[in-house]
Amino acid sequence: MYTKQDIIKIVKEQDVQFIRLQFTDIFGQLKNVAITASQIEKALDNKCMLDGSSIEGFTRIEESDMYLYPDPDTFVIFPWRPQTGKVARLICDIYKPDGKPFEGCPRNILKRNLKAAAKLGYTFNVGPELEFFLFHTDEKGKPTTVTHDDAGYFDLAPIDLGESVRRDMCLTLEQMGFEIEASHHEVARGQHEIDFKYAEALKTADNINTFKLVAKTIAQKHGLHATFMPKPIFGINGSGMHTNQSLFKDGKNAFYDPKDSIGLSKTAYSYIAGIMKHIKSMAAISNPLVNSYKRLVPGYEAPVYIAWSASNRSPLIRIPAARGASTRIELRCPDPAANPYFLLSACLTAGLDGIKNKLKVKHSTDKNIFKMTKEERDAAGIENLPHNLINAVRAMQKSDLMKQTLGEYSFNLYTQAKTEEWDNYRTKVHQWEIDEYLVNY
Repeated sequence: MYTKQDIIKIVKEQDVQFIRLQFTDIFGQLKNVAITASQIEKALDNKCMLDGSSIEGFTRIEESDMYLYPDPDTFVIFPWRPQTGKVARLICDIYKPDGKPFEGCPRNILKRNLKAAAKLGYTFNVGPELEFFLFHTDEKGKPTTVTHDDAGYFDLAPIDLGESVRRDMCLTLEQMGFEIEASHHEVARGQHEIDFKYAEALKTADNINTFKLVAKTIAQKHGLHATFMPKPIFGINGSGMHTNQSLFKDGKNAFYDPKDSIGLSKTAYSYIAGIMKHIKSMAAISNPLVNSYKRLVPGYEAPVYIAWSASNRSPLIRIPAARGASTRIELRCPDPAANPYFLLSACLTAGLDGIKNKLKVKHSTDKNIFKMTKEERDAAGIENLPHNLINAVRAMQKSDLMKQTLGEYSFNLYTQAKTEEWDNYRTKVHQWEIDEYLVNY
């Protein structure tokens, strides 16, 4: 817990010359404004400004002045920069000139939803599992889709050529305050995963964006490109961001009940029911790209069907085996392209809607859904996730809860931008069409 004076002292004593004031746009893309050390006191007094009209989804040009409000607890020095003339960062909230939180700031939106949960007595904890690919770059330094290894799940060197890259990523993250729980090669060639310890939702959302920055930076130092694109290569697994989540109340895990047959409380069951009720309208947030839906197809371990289970990994929601304080649900559909502030907001409000309305969850599906026939799925009431981005956007546009979650301003901007993204994709002529039709027709 840093104070203003703590940071000023560290900047001076540690020879910090530049501070990057970071924030995100509505797509969760990290942005920053760099200041010199001489401006740190001004920044901590919330007097640094930016032109919001230049940021996607922020504001109109006639009302472009925005203020950066740094969160002192996010101060950290970048380990990979020179140790003389160091570079540090502060994550910021965006405020309007009248001193009110800006409605288009994703971090403000998550803080608002967490405050609503706190009024009900809940603390929201989240642990994400981010997968990513490492690819070679070409002679101009641009990323390719040529993987750097032929390893598979849990393989090790010399087959896993990414082992040293992951090690450097983990060491860097630990220097920045992360607690790394696991690091390993994933199923697909060139695919990797690093898991860090769960935290309260706001810190987790900050950590997700910091993780992406570190992964890309360290990969670049090794001459590689780290991508969090959901499905960069046809025919192999895509990258997910399984999102483990739990609610705590009065210092205890609200999802745990030792008297229940599988150790889940009524709160947990209703939370699951809320997620399942709203998942179609959340999909444009959890899986925000045209490319996201190339991952959500049968046969590649990604969930396609809306179901839950405590015993297998094919449904949308899985209940990991740990109980007691570690009781949690794992939402398996999100991918790492999601805006983490929007994603965690949507998960929380959907789950709380289930709790408030005491929704009843359907029976768990304990056999492999991918091997069930359509008739069997229909009989069990198992529905599909949206098949593509535009279906997800249309479901989101019908959702009063998602509009309330993001606020009308960000909701309208986001759905409009995603509709335009789909139209841009839909009207393009793709290489597959050239290969299939140019000669034959």
